[in-house]
Amino acid sequence: MILLALIKIKGKALAIRWLLGASRKRPGRNMVFKLSSELVDAAKGSGDAIRKKEETHRMAEANRAFAHFR
Repeated sequence: MILLALIKIKGKALAIRWLLGASRKRPGRNMVFKLSSELVDAAKGSGDAIRKKEETHRMAEANRAFAHFR
């Protein structure tokens, strides 16, 4: 999988998708509390959504050399 730079709209949609997915994985029943906790963790630089972002950036850096094969 070759990851390229995303345009801003797709990047925002992907970030929202990661935040919602990470919020759904949190324990508890109240989605408002889970989403607010994930947003606070994202602002602090931790949490599952930030971890997913960093993982995607690492993969993109690793595959940068193969981008011309696309």
